[in-house]
Amino acid sequence: MIDLTKLPGFKRQRPSTVLSLSFDGGQLEGVVLRRTNGSVQLLQTVSATLSLDPLTADPELVGREIRNHLDVAGIRERDCLVCVPLKWMMTTQTEIPELAEPDVPGFLQLEAERGFHSDADSLYFGTSRYSMGGRQYATLIGIPRNNVVVLEKVLRAAKLKPLSFSLGVTALQPPMAEKSNNVLALLIGESNVGLQLTSGGGIVALRALEGTVEIAGGRRVLHADAVVREGRITLGQLPAELRDKVRKVRIFGPRDLAQQLADELELRLEQMGLNIEVVKGYAPDAFGVHFPPEAAVSPAFSFGAQYLEGSGTLVEFLPPRVPAWQQYAEKYGSGKARKALLAAAAALVVLLGLFLFQEVQLVHWQSRWNQMSGEVTELKAIEAKIQQYRPWSDEQIRGLSILKLLAQAFPQDGSVTAKTLEIRDLSNVICSGSAHSMQALVNTQGQLERKPGISGVKITRIVGHAPSLQFTLDIQCNGDLRAN
Repeated sequence: MIDLTKLPGFKRQRPSTVLSLSFDGGQLEGVVLRRTNGSVQLLQTVSATLSLDPLTADPELVGREIRNHLDVAGIRERDCLVCVPLKWMMTTQTEIPELAEPDVPGFLQLEAERGFHSDADSLYFGTSRYSMGGRQYATLIGIPRNNVVVLEKVLRAAKLKPLSFSLGVTALQPPMAEKSNNVLALLIGESNVGLQLTSGGGIVALRALEGTVEIAGGRRVLHADAVVREGRITLGQLPAELRDKVRKVRIFGPRDLAQQLADELELRLEQMGLNIEVVKGYAPDAFGVHFPPEAAVSPAFSFGAQYLEGSGTLVEFLPPRVPAWQQYAEKYGSGKARKALLAAAAALVVLLGLFLFQEVQLVHWQSRWNQMSGEVTELKAIEAKIQQYRPWSDEQIRGLSILKLLAQAFPQDGSVTAKTLEIRDLSNVICSGSAHSMQALVNTQGQLERKPGISGVKITRIVGHAPSLQFTLDIQCNGDLRAN
């Protein structure tokens, strides 16, 4: 049995965009979230009913079906988080004696081997510690190793890269949050109701209430009386000092079924003085970052938002990836393979030495260039001044360029003609002439204004009538005329 949360090097660099999925019965729910500038954006959603069971069907076929649903939704993101079904897990509780903190994981390992009724090596497990009455307790949560292995194969077949496996109800109701203290959370799923009781900073009870939800006529039918009965049993098994502190029940799930369950709880548990709340939306400070207010409450969204915000996962069931060097070390750790590795290492050292020599040479010549760069900069400045003040450095004859520009702008049919042209300071042009019509003159003005290098064209004088209008134009040429 492996406690994944304690393995060194388990943490991975978190991406800014993730696909968060939730598997519940045959239902697949997912959202694509992105974190930017302290906010979480909801990019895409997917909801589909799987025709194949991920645990019993061929992983390649299940992965292909999931990939098809993601493609239809337009989802291309590969990094994914997964809320595994609550019915996969099993739990056991134990009290933690007064031990040095380094000794606690070993103690919990022994308690897990005694508490779970299966081979210890066939499980992955996580722990949730809580305090009660001045004492420390732990809830050990186990999940079959084979289920995790099969789910990894399915995701690989769907071209997805899993980053984390956890439980959806713990994302909806984080046990370590202050508002979760002494709260009973109920999550109405596809085939069961998840129950989680949190107190003292951890999980006190965690169950999947089977037989409480069934499909009839294509609709989910909730057996609220069975949920109430199981909830009463769970509360009755608690120590009196904790049972008396539980005063709130939070219900997650479809609104119609959640309200039905809330009405039944208020009727059946009225004498316990419980405050029943149907969760219809997220609180503004739910994740410590800004997020879409219209986001629907779901395990997938909660898990994804908390992951992007940087919160740690309470229980993690994704196996750690063994580094490549470690795999090679185990595979080639003796005999001829070791000699071959030593020879390869020696060759690598020689190669690194050659690279080091090359780097030293680059540093040497870079230093020489740094010494010369001041003189080069000074020479370039002198050259720039020579070009600036040398009379023949101007590569354009501006007066002729202005005449060319006017010739191109005036119409070729002779409807507008210039009679006199005066160029002042190679920037201001006074042009007088005649035009057959006012429209032809206005068109010529527009042609001039669109020419690069001309900053303004004004008609300062108009005399006579068509077809012999006399005009005077004031043209400002302040730009570079070489483009013409």
